[in-house]
Amino acid sequence: MKYCSTRGGVRGWDFRDVLFSGYAPDGGMFMPESVPVLHPDTLRSWRGLPYPRLVVEVSSLFIPAQLIPRQDLEVLVAEALSGFSVPEVVRIARLKEGLSILELFHGETLAFKDLAMTCTVRFLDYFLRKKKHRATVLVGTSGDTGGSAIHSAKGLSGLDVVVVYPRGRITPVQEKHMITCLEDNVHVFAADGSSDDIDRPLRRLFADQELVKSHGLMSLNSVNWSRVLIQLAHFIYAYLQLSGPEQAEADAALPELEVVVPTGGAGNIAAGFIVTRMGVPLKLVAMVNSNDIVHRTVTSGDFSMATDVTQTLAPAIDIQDPYNMERVFWLLLDGDGASVKNMMEEFQNTHRHTLPENHRKLLSQVLSTGSVSDDGILETMRRCWEENQYLLCPHTAVAVWHHYRCPHSPGLNRCYIATASPAKFQAAVERAGLTFDLPEAVRALDELATRYQNLERTPDWCKDWEESLREKICGLVQEKHRDSS
Repeated sequence: MKYCSTRGGVRGWDFRDVLFSGYAPDGGMFMPESVPVLHPDTLRSWRGLPYPRLVVEVSSLFIPAQLIPRQDLEVLVAEALSGFSVPEVVRIARLKEGLSILELFHGETLAFKDLAMTCTVRFLDYFLRKKKHRATVLVGTSGDTGGSAIHSAKGLSGLDVVVVYPRGRITPVQEKHMITCLEDNVHVFAADGSSDDIDRPLRRLFADQELVKSHGLMSLNSVNWSRVLIQLAHFIYAYLQLSGPEQAEADAALPELEVVVPTGGAGNIAAGFIVTRMGVPLKLVAMVNSNDIVHRTVTSGDFSMATDVTQTLAPAIDIQDPYNMERVFWLLLDGDGASVKNMMEEFQNTHRHTLPENHRKLLSQVLSTGSVSDDGILETMRRCWEENQYLLCPHTAVAVWHHYRCPHSPGLNRCYIATASPAKFQAAVERAGLTFDLPEAVRALDELATRYQNLERTPDWCKDWEESLREKICGLVQEKHRDSS
């Protein structure tokens, strides 16, 4: 298994190379040069596997045994997923009227990011310990990724974690999961801007190949292929649990599963699309909030940013630059790196691109979309509680809104992705007129000390933020040199 860039300038990298990279040197994103196809008999044989075992089976398709032997992979995944609050790690809630919700939020920071992040950090630590090397992780977050990266990597001797979050645009619980972590290898910045603003200086830092190489700089956003790789597993898990593939005749087509995903940076959608290319019959629905670039792209070909990121009740998907759509486009265009390069460079330079109608039609055949207002989020949260006594987080409500607008029909297998616990979004729950008891771990956050640095909004804020972060990254390496000497 070798990896290439979506923009065609890089080929032949192995998993370890890709794991320790952010964007590819040509500005693209890494993808497997070929996507393995699962035989229906393989899918049937995986039916009933516990989620951690399924992660191992899927990961082994993309991580050669000469890099991580199978027995080591099993240990790493088991250790990564051992701290979740339910024994099965992920869980399906089966509610009324065919409403099935895949709960992915039982990790330490109560968000689906914990699933892929814990595994990815274990992979990193595995290679770093073997080589006795260090790395610096640089993460921009719209809310959940930063906390997950911090809690997955805190205290590890071979990793420093630098996280930047948009001050005032995330919930108090999301913020506290980051700023209350005082380990020496954790460094948090609060930026006066949106998550898309944060991405600009981060892209410039990752584009500096001398900095990347000399300081072991890497990403743990879903830019990192390993994050997307682990997310393949929960789509396959949902399919095996809800579609009944073992009941299909040996020579018959496998039944289809519709998966509805709340979407921001499009990492989950990219993972789902890869799973379809592996031969699993999924019908994907991407649901967005008022930041509707993915919806506009599919319905009209308008792949362009709005002037500003709209703050909504679902802040983790308040994103106008759905960077993982680059992976979707690459798959859609059968690996045409030149076309993807032209498209994405135009988008990055002008913040807009219009898909040719033939490309838009191809996209609409593999992806349906919808957009939900804050009122729709609140209405969905209330209705789900009234009918099921089941509390949704506002992001999951973005997905479940689809259930009430497109009622479940007999014979349709459908799953909704629950990306976070409602405990992280108390204000939204209260606005919906609902109440619940906060977990003790969340209440305890209020009593903890905090530590972070501010990135102020200056006239030349992008350059200033870049320099502040560069200074921190370079300073970390100097500190480690002093400590080792």
